[in-house]
Amino acid sequence: MSLPEIAAFGDYETPDGVLIVGIPVGVGQLTGYHASPAGTPRGTVLFVPGFTGSKEDFRTFLPLLAAQGWDAWAYSQRGQADSAGPEGVENYALELFASDVLEVAAVVGNGARVHLVGHSFGGIVAPEAVMTGPAAFLSLTLLCSGPHGWPGRHSDTTATVAEAGSIGLWNRDNPHTVGVADELLTEDEAFLRLRAARTKSENLLAGAEILRTHSDKSGDIAGTGLPVLIAHGEDDEAWPTDWQRAMAARMGAGYAVIPGGAHSPQVEAPAATAVVLDRFWAEHPATSIP
Repeated sequence: MSLPEIAAFGDYETPDGVLIVGIPVGVGQLTGYHASPAGTPRGTVLFVPGFTGSKEDFRTFLPLLAAQGWDAWAYSQRGQADSAGPEGVENYALELFASDVLEVAAVVGNGARVHLVGHSFGGIVAPEAVMTGPAAFLSLTLLCSGPHGWPGRHSDTTATVAEAGSIGLWNRDNPHTVGVADELLTEDEAFLRLRAARTKSENLLAGAEILRTHSDKSGDIAGTGLPVLIAHGEDDEAWPTDWQRAMAARMGAGYAVIPGGAHSPQVEAPAATAVVLDRFWAEHPATSIP
C-alpha cells in the first residue's frame, strides 16, 4: 500500500519513524499518522480521535505501539484540523463519521482486519462502524468513552460555536492567547489554537448534538461478537467512570483503569496505556476470529 506523504499540520515535530499521509475516502482526503511496526508485524491498530481532537492526539503514542510490533495508525476525522471538511452540518451525521472509519480501515488494513480504538467522541463513532461492518475489525476498544449522552451536555459549546465559530470556542476558554503571536505562546497553545481555527464549526455543532443525544447501544455492540475493551484513565472526568465500568459489565467486555491517566491517557500515561492495549490485542489475534 502506498499513500501520499503530506506536510505536517502545525509546527509539532514529527517523531522518528512516523509518516504523515493522506488517506483518500469518499468525503475527500483525511490525514493520518502511520508508524510502521518494528520486527515481526503483529497486526494493524487504528485510532479514531475525539471531540475537538485530531490525529495529533496520538502523535507521540503511535511509536510506542510500533516498537511493540503493531502497525499503528491514527487519522483526523472529517472536519478536524487538516482533513477534508464539507460544508453543511448534515455532512457530520454519526453514520457518515462511521462510514469514514470503515473506509479508512479498509485502506490501512490492506485487506486484513484491524483493531479499532475510539477515544472519547471517537468511542461513539467507532462502535457505529463496528455495528455496520464487523467483518472489518478484530476488536473494539472504547478509550475514555461512555455509554450515552445526557440533556444539556455541551450546550454552552453549541451556543459559542454558533455565535463565534470553532475559534470562538478556543478564545472563550483561552482568553490569554487572543491576539498573541504564535511565537509568544507555548508549542501546545500555538498548535491547539491553529487546530481550533481550522476545525469546521459544523463538525463541532454536530458532534455536540451527538454527545447530548446518543443512546446506549451496549447490547448491539456486544451482538457483533467482537472482543471489546472499555478502558479509561483513573482520573477521567468526561464520563462518570462508574458508567464506563457498568457498560463493560453489561457487554461482558474487558475493563481496565489506566493508572496516572485522565481523559487522554495516551498523553498523560502513555506507557501504562500501551501496556493495557497491547495485552488486550495480544489476546485477540487474527487467528482467534472465525
